[in-house]
Amino acid sequence: MDHRFVGLPKDARGKTAKTYLYAANRKTRKRQVLWGDWLQVTSEQADGWLEVLWSPTGTNPETLYIPKDHTTDERPLEIVFLDVGQGDGAVLIAPEENLGEAVVVIDAGVSEHMYEFLLQRFRSYNTSFKFRAAIITHPDIDHYGGFEPIFAWRNFGFETVYQNGLVERVGGEKFDKLGGKVKDAATGISYVGDLALSRADMERHFGTVAANERQAFAQTMKHALDNPNIGDFAMLSARHGTQEDGRGWLPGFAPSNQRGFSIEVLGPVPEPDAAGKDRLRVLGDYGETKNGHSVILRLHYGDFKILFGGDLNEKAEKYLLCHYGGEAKFPKIGTLAYEAMIAKASTRLRSDLMKVCHHGSEKVTDAFLDAVNPAAFVISSGDEEGHIHPRPDLLGRLGKRGRGDAPVILSTELQRSVREAEDEKLVQSLQTAVLKLHDKPDKTLRDKIINDIWTLGRSNVTVYGTVYVKTNGKRLIAAFRIETGSEIEKWFTFEYALNAAGELIRVE
Repeated sequence: MDHRFVGLPKDARGKTAKTYLYAANRKTRKRQVLWGDWLQVTSEQADGWLEVLWSPTGTNPETLYIPKDHTTDERPLEIVFLDVGQGDGAVLIAPEENLGEAVVVIDAGVSEHMYEFLLQRFRSYNTSFKFRAAIITHPDIDHYGGFEPIFAWRNFGFETVYQNGLVERVGGEKFDKLGGKVKDAATGISYVGDLALSRADMERHFGTVAANERQAFAQTMKHALDNPNIGDFAMLSARHGTQEDGRGWLPGFAPSNQRGFSIEVLGPVPEPDAAGKDRLRVLGDYGETKNGHSVILRLHYGDFKILFGGDLNEKAEKYLLCHYGGEAKFPKIGTLAYEAMIAKASTRLRSDLMKVCHHGSEKVTDAFLDAVNPAAFVISSGDEEGHIHPRPDLLGRLGKRGRGDAPVILSTELQRSVREAEDEKLVQSLQTAVLKLHDKPDKTLRDKIINDIWTLGRSNVTVYGTVYVKTNGKRLIAAFRIETGSEIEKWFTFEYALNAAGELIRVE
C-alpha cells in the first residue's frame, strides 16, 4: 500500500464528515484534507489507522495519521477553477490512474497565475509533464494570454493544442485578422471561412512569426509551435473531434474510450458551404463573433453533467438554442414554439453545474439559463479587469433561473480573501531565516527560504480564489478555501447527490 486518497466518509448521523490528518496521539487535528487529496502511505497501523507522509516532495514533509476508513483507493475527477486575475482558467484532472494522469487545461487567463499554479500542482514531476490537451476556447487575450509562459516552458508539453478555428493573424483589423468574412450569395448570411483546422494551418499563419512580434496571439502560438513537447494542433467544434452517435466529443474522451466519463463538444457549430467546407457564422460585430463561437464543453460523469460556457453572449446563445432546439429563427418569448425550443435544447444543454458564460456578464439570455438549469454556478472573474464582473443583476438572475430553492453561486473573485497578515508574518520569518543563513550556512534552512519565497510570491488566486469541484459520478462537491488561513479548518464545501426519485439535491 504505497498511496491512497482522502475519502468522503459519513459520520454517525449519516452526514458527510470533515476529514482530518492527526498527530501520533490520534486526537490532535493537524490539518483538514479534501476528498481526493493524495496520501503517501508509509505504514498501516494495527488500530486501523494509516501513517502517511504529508507533502513528501516539499521542504517540510510531515508524518501524520488518518483512519483507514476515511480513505479510498479511488480518486474522484477534479476540476480546478482558478482565479486567474482576469479571464477564465480551469484544469480538469481525470480520475484514472492506470491511464496516467490525464490533465486538460481549459483557458489560462491573461497573467502567469495558471503557469504558477501548474508549476506548484505538478512540481513533483521534477523534469517534465505532458498534459493531455490545452483548449483555447476563443482568441481573447484573457483566455489565451496565460498560455504564453506555459507553452514557452519546455518542461511542459501537450499532446494537442485545440482552438475554435478562429485565430488572430498578424496585421489587419478585426475580421481581417481572422481571414476576412464572406457573404453567402444564396442566404445573405456572412461567414468566416478561413478556419485553422490543423497544425499545417497554424504553421502557415504563425510559423515565421518574429521573436519581437507584438501581436499577442501570434506570439503565443509561435511559442507553442517551437515547443518540441507539444504534439498536434487542431480545431475543436461540434463537427471537429471525435464524432459518435451524431455528437462531437473531445478526442480521447468520447463514450467509446470507456473512461467512465466523457466530454461532449457543443460549440462552436460550423455550417458547411455548398462544397462542404466548414465555416462559422458572423454573429454580430468582431467581438460578438469570436466570443460567441467559444468552445463549449459538457462533461458527462455518472449522475452529473457540468457545462463550460466560454464567453457566450446573447446572440450566440440564441443561435445555439435554435440549433439544438430545432428552430430556424428564435421564437417570441412566451410562445409554444419558445417553450418547445427550450425543452428540446435542454436535452443537450441541461447540466448540474455551469461555468457561467463570460465571467458573469449580464449579456446572457434567460432562455439559455432555463435550458441549462443548473443547481450550482461557478463564475470565473478577477479584480484585474474593468468590466465589473460578476454583474450584480446577473447574480440575481442566476439565483432565479437556477435549479431548486437556493442554487449555489461561487465566484473565484468573491471567494478570495487578501493575505496581508499572513504575508507580514512570513516576511518577518524570512528576515530571521536569512540572517541565520548568513551566519551559518545550512542546506535545510536554505531550502525552507526558497520555499517560503515561492509562497510569498504566489498570488492570492492560488490560495483563496480557487474553486474545486470533485465528483465520482455519484457524489459531487464544490469547495473553496476559508479565509482564516487555518490548516485545521481549511475548507468550505457544498455536496450534491441524487435522491431516490432521481432529483438532484444538496446534501446538508
